[in-house]
Amino acid sequence: MNEDTSRLLGLAGLAVTRVEDGPDGPVVYLVTADDQARRCPHCGTRARRSKGWRVTRPRDLAVGGRHPRLVWRKHRWRCDESGCPRKSFTETVAQVPARKRLTLRLRTSAGAAIADGGRTIVQSARDHHVSWPVAAAAFATHAAAVLPAQPDPVQVLGIDEIRRGRPKWVWDETTGTWQTTVDRWHVGFVDLSGGQGLLGQVEGRNAAVVCDWLAERTQAWRDAVRFVAIDMCTIFKSAVRQALPGAVLVADHFHIVQLANQTVTEIRRRVTVQVRGRRGRKGNREWELRNRLTRNASRMHGDHVADLEGELKDLPPRIGTPILAAWNAKEDLLDLLALARTHPNREDIADLLFRFYHRCAQSGLPELERLATTVETWWPEILAFIHTGITNAGSEGTNRVIKTVARDAYGFRNPANQRLRTRCATTRRARGHLSPR
Repeated sequence: MNEDTSRLLGLAGLAVTRVEDGPDGPVVYLVTADDQARRCPHCGTRARRSKGWRVTRPRDLAVGGRHPRLVWRKHRWRCDESGCPRKSFTETVAQVPARKRLTLRLRTSAGAAIADGGRTIVQSARDHHVSWPVAAAAFATHAAAVLPAQPDPVQVLGIDEIRRGRPKWVWDETTGTWQTTVDRWHVGFVDLSGGQGLLGQVEGRNAAVVCDWLAERTQAWRDAVRFVAIDMCTIFKSAVRQALPGAVLVADHFHIVQLANQTVTEIRRRVTVQVRGRRGRKGNREWELRNRLTRNASRMHGDHVADLEGELKDLPPRIGTPILAAWNAKEDLLDLLALARTHPNREDIADLLFRFYHRCAQSGLPELERLATTVETWWPEILAFIHTGITNAGSEGTNRVIKTVARDAYGFRNPANQRLRTRCATTRRARGHLSPR
């Protein structure tokens, strides 16, 4: 036996007898060096009589850029315990379990490359010279080992929907209607305060599925949730009020800004059609300014803001005046949301809110009146954002991972493993792994 070579190979319980050059790489001959391998796996009795030899060729990780061929010559033993139903057995070690053709460290490496290395299953299978099913099973085993069965308590919970694939229906002869079997919308639950990433994902987009997922958590887990960030969706609002009555709802400011920009766009398009009799196009200044109208004035140079206001005033009054009013109202709302970074007092909030409501009411534009009504309806949740600064950006980022990383791994045909893939990708840094470059 070559102890130095055995130590270099690093397979506990196996010793190298010799190494030869093969056509595809080194051929390493092994024997068992663990006395515990002689014990019966059923009763634990140490065997004394050999029943012959068996030669197996388990595959292992590459060494020095080459894949060695392992040739393990091991005993087949007789169990002399009279009451043991196991009459004979072959030697096994921890790195090469019984009836396995791959070493444990090869399977672990293949699974870790997918879960922590950001590789697809196909790429990991190619790199480790295994099949797709073997790499997929290795990933599932690795994910089950590194991910907790139940999420730890969180203080800030994010809830958001994600579009996943196409819906499928089946005809119900009893009711005479089409019933949904696969919903294209899923709801994800994300830890916004810690590093747990995606906590869970359920099919459907209704209050029942949200309440059911939260009901599966313990009462202590639900009581630990202090804030819940959502977009402006009444479904999530009613579900959180029912399942987490003690949590504070926070409206995500991204969707508020998006709604304000959509209002400006709707007004611009409407007045253009009313005055010009058609949609805006090149040569119409209000159409050429469409992107600048949705930018935040605080991020623009002062001269550019003055130029924008001047160009809107130079347009025909029936076009420029409504667009300018909508743009000013949008900027008032953005100034109100910007208070989240300043720890404002009640007077500052009230002044900006009154200015926004007053401008919407004085404009006479139905779109601005609708925007003001929406802000009034969601004001408690908007005020919670101003006071806390909590956003649902973590949920949006997780949705991006689902559409890219997890989709590359499993497509849309295996929801369970796709969720495992997403959870591994979003918790990689928390588990001490760096993202691949």
